[in-house]
Amino acid sequence: MGSLDGIRVLDLSRFQACPLSSMILGDMGAEVIRIESPEGAPDRTWGQLGPDGETLLYKIVNRNKKGITLNLDIPEGREIFHGLVKNSDVVLHNFTPGAPVSSEISYERLKEVNPSIIVAALTGYGQSGPEAENPCFDGVAQARSGSMVMNGFPGDPPLKTGIPYIDVMGGLWTAIGVIMAIYHREKTNVGQAIDVSLFDVAFFATQSVGTLLLYAISGEIRRQIGNLGFHSYNGCFKTKDQWVQITTATNSIWRRFVKAIGKEDLIHHPKMKNDMDRFYHASLIDPIVNKWMEQRTADEVVSILKKARIPCSILKTVDQLLSDPQVEAREMIKLMNYPEMGEIPVPGVPVKLSVTPGSINIPSPKLGEHNKEVYCGLLGFSSQKISRLKREGVI
Repeated sequence: MGSLDGIRVLDLSRFQACPLSSMILGDMGAEVIRIESPEGAPDRTWGQLGPDGETLLYKIVNRNKKGITLNLDIPEGREIFHGLVKNSDVVLHNFTPGAPVSSEISYERLKEVNPSIIVAALTGYGQSGPEAENPCFDGVAQARSGSMVMNGFPGDPPLKTGIPYIDVMGGLWTAIGVIMAIYHREKTNVGQAIDVSLFDVAFFATQSVGTLLLYAISGEIRRQIGNLGFHSYNGCFKTKDQWVQITTATNSIWRRFVKAIGKEDLIHHPKMKNDMDRFYHASLIDPIVNKWMEQRTADEVVSILKKARIPCSILKTVDQLLSDPQVEAREMIKLMNYPEMGEIPVPGVPVKLSVTPGSINIPSPKLGEHNKEVYCGLLGFSSQKISRLKREGVI
């Protein structure tokens, strides 16, 4: 039994951030019903395609969901949608304000149908402000939030991260918002609207390390910092055979690090007294660390540093992660069977609950795969009505 058993979510989202949010809810036991147009949502054939012609990412973020089709552009489709809303707890979408369907799925409209409904919207710029109606993806949010100007090495062009961390964080914040709203509704029986913006999430992430405070206090605009920490000495170094990343944040870790590499004299160096000193004088430290690293293999380096309790790791590629014992111990790879593709690996559930753990039970749905189950089981439609609705393009 998952912690969200008994919660029903209507998922109108597409692409990555918002579907990831409903995936989290599904992993935790909620019944998630993905609703898309009869011709299929664009994220089925977006980006990298698998052997079955569907997006590979779709296989991850739409696991643990049932799939139905519904045309919300016509009156009968909207009527059916209202029937689903009456029997659900949450509506989740990523349509921007001003989109043709936005007024029909707004909290103001749907609370008339179900006063206890929770409506969560994850959009590029949120439901308010001058940019609210504009589209925004992860890379755009990284650019506008001040993230990209800090990525990469000095002198290189601004750099977007390869991992779309704003999409991931946006999905997480939306799921957190839904869970908080469910908790509030348990006490009051009142639903509410949840408004999450990719730009807000990116802005929060960028400012959470202190960029705004740094500017307000000292006037410094932090720019590209390479592999350093935002306010400490970190680095990525080439050993005899591989690359190793180290983090030496805090004075105590720094002291353990320099002892481990046989440079205890650096503990009392006047330009290396604290994290910020070491950040600003990284050019003095790098040659010392590079010389120590290049004389050893990566395994030797990691062995020495782990004994000294220095956070470190060999840089790994995805093929190495498939056999990583920590990945296996934490059950972070789940094999799911798809008839057209066989068993494929998808990421496991990151949060571990001792009593109500999350689980991955069903693969991402085919287009309209659960039409009969949902419409007949939840709304009491007959097989004849299902056939008519399909014939007329309603589902």
